[in-house]
Amino acid sequence: MPIRKPSLRRLIAIALFAAAAFVHAEEPRGEWSAIWISHPTAPLREPIVLHFRKSIELTAVPQHFIVHVSGDRRFLFYVNRQRIGAGPAASDLPHWRYETFDLAPALHEGTNLLTATVWNSGIYSAIAQMSDRTAFLVQGDTEQETAADTNASWSVAEEPGISVVPRANDGRGDYMAASPGEKLDAAKYGWNWQEPGDTSLHWLQARTAMREDDGAHAGEAASEHDVANIPWRLMPDPLPQMTHKEESPGAIVRAGLAGSAGSGFPAKALSIPPHTTTEVMLDRKTLTTAYPELTFSGGRGSRVVLTYAEALYDAQLKKGNRDDIAGRHAIGFHDIVLPDGGEQHTFEPLWWRTWRYMQIDITTGDEGLTLESLRANESTYPFEQRAQFDSGDAALQKIWEIGWRTARLDAHETYMDTPYYEQLQYIGDTRIQALISYAVTGDDRLARQAIEAFANSHIPEGLTQSRYPSSLEQIIPPFSLYWIGMLDDLYWYRPDAQIVKENLQGTRDVLAWFFGYLDTDGLLREPPYWNFVDWVPEDQKIPTVDAHGESCVLSLEMMGALKDASELEHALGNPSIGTSYESSLKQMREGVYQRCWSPERKLLADTPERTLFSEHANILGVLYDVIPKAEQQEVLQRIVNGREHLMPASYYFRFYLARALEHAGQGNLYLASLGPWRALLPMGFSTWPEMPGDSRSDSHAWSAHPTYDLLTIVGGIHPGSPGFRTVRIAPELSDLKRLTVRYPHPVGEIVAQYEVTARGLHAEITLPAGLQGTLEWHGQSHPLGAGKTTLDVQ
Repeated sequence: MPIRKPSLRRLIAIALFAAAAFVHAEEPRGEWSAIWISHPTAPLREPIVLHFRKSIELTAVPQHFIVHVSGDRRFLFYVNRQRIGAGPAASDLPHWRYETFDLAPALHEGTNLLTATVWNSGIYSAIAQMSDRTAFLVQGDTEQETAADTNASWSVAEEPGISVVPRANDGRGDYMAASPGEKLDAAKYGWNWQEPGDTSLHWLQARTAMREDDGAHAGEAASEHDVANIPWRLMPDPLPQMTHKEESPGAIVRAGLAGSAGSGFPAKALSIPPHTTTEVMLDRKTLTTAYPELTFSGGRGSRVVLTYAEALYDAQLKKGNRDDIAGRHAIGFHDIVLPDGGEQHTFEPLWWRTWRYMQIDITTGDEGLTLESLRANESTYPFEQRAQFDSGDAALQKIWEIGWRTARLDAHETYMDTPYYEQLQYIGDTRIQALISYAVTGDDRLARQAIEAFANSHIPEGLTQSRYPSSLEQIIPPFSLYWIGMLDDLYWYRPDAQIVKENLQGTRDVLAWFFGYLDTDGLLREPPYWNFVDWVPEDQKIPTVDAHGESCVLSLEMMGALKDASELEHALGNPSIGTSYESSLKQMREGVYQRCWSPERKLLADTPERTLFSEHANILGVLYDVIPKAEQQEVLQRIVNGREHLMPASYYFRFYLARALEHAGQGNLYLASLGPWRALLPMGFSTWPEMPGDSRSDSHAWSAHPTYDLLTIVGGIHPGSPGFRTVRIAPELSDLKRLTVRYPHPVGEIVAQYEVTARGLHAEITLPAGLQGTLEWHGQSHPLGAGKTTLDVQ
């Protein structure tokens, strides 16, 4: 956004609102004449829905009409009833986001109505939603757009027809942290609130949201005291708007009312007689994250409950084959609609929902109810799939497709561990999600957002929080180590490493904290907080410690961070710090081998007591060369072939198994390591679950890494140097006879086509202009240049 020469009025505004307009590297906005407005009397920190409106007059429609919009907690912004956008993207108060919109396409000559719905769920809000108080802000970009500025010219009304449905325990005791459900009481709702001159709601003049400031009515000059108390330090949202495109809500697969299945619903109307209790079950076949829109007529005294589910449950609250419907029902997040007898009313929740199955439970009173239609508008980060994996193996294609669907549905204005239960951005999950994004889309904006968010979460001790943004602090020390890994990943995959340089001090702070728990023997003592490593069977535990509190597994995780941080310091920071990390890494490598290696079992133990052995310790032991190179391949073969009774790694931690296979030159075992995913295919999954067994979540992107691995290990596409300035292509085809891979490199598309013949490998590699690299096959390296190269190699 270009910064224009400000007027005197705006120069004064700059001085007064400097605290609110935080200077940020991504084109900060330094001019604010609008003020945060809200309801004059309503409780602003309790659950509330507010509508705002203002009319502006135009003698002609300008080519552009740029405004900057923010809200606390969320807003939906409209012009002349046309949806313009939503926001702000999730953040914390010191890094509060504003969205920028061009309103010109929605404007016309004469009177134009600007409206917004702003809501806050208070104590029921999603854990990812941080807030100070309910408020709204619109700022015109130039003098031309100042008519849109929020001040006393705006009106506000409280919406009495929408209330919170608290997150209900699903009966299984599962952890739920996502946005609550909503209840629409149609008899109380202001159905005409977007109509000019509407009087159905109690409209009032908006006033400043900062009520503690004497005389600070909206539209009055702000004082230095006003500005000092503004809690939101504004910066632009670097992300695009999320998608909002129509898709199928599902088809009827079960209905309690005779004739319902053949009614044509949800595309056509479904009539329910008076005094009826019935159910309609819809199945999309695949999971979605979308805004449902239920249009209904009549039905005064009725009650409609929409329950959203990833899978259906039996009487014992167990999931089975995800395609099974008989004897099963939906539990979990739900919305409630109370019709009022009116015609063509539409319920659309303020936040998207996650479902494969939607169960609609209907109870009518004295008046019949008509469900006119049910629509859905998908909401995800607008990734464009640019990669391709075509192997001719139907199971591999399914694994690829399910993985990409999982990653896409777990990406919104932040990455999310699960779109159903938590909607939180965790480092352990996000590192994997970012790599999938680089490989499939070439879009790194969401990953950069995540790196910055975790950097903003640092606590005074030096660690990052495990998830951020989050209104509830949670510390998982190993996740801070994997944040360093995220930085190293971006350093290799993306050409601009400035964000890595900016966060080197943060990596030093993290490692300094861990050094405080490093013993002289090279092992890490168990540090405080929750030292999560992986989900393992309930009768097992990881990490474990010996009588002295030492853990081989946690030590190995620290070693990985030291390796990555050393590389970054030598390349971008202080080489002497990098050398000191290398020295510590050498000491830890020797210490873990001496204390934890079992010569009898030829495996690494989880503690120096050598009584417990996990796949995790041995995966990391290979990856960081604690296990001697001569032993690495045998150890990995035993893990992949299941020949050892080791504590198993879940889907999540097998990401590091894939890295270890590559590191040890055992990429040819990768396809064999996909057994756990192949076992899920007959079970009806459309996205990958959180963990083996009776998984809570059916959509966890940390389980989607095969989509990345199929491109990078099997397809062989790797950065050949930092910033992906060159490419190293080293396919591991195993028993595949042919494969085509397309990969979005920062300067263009890489296309690799392989065919295995009796004489060896026939490869056709196309690199974009300006890119060079190598093809590696059976220990031989062959140069590649821009354009198409055809090779036949043994």
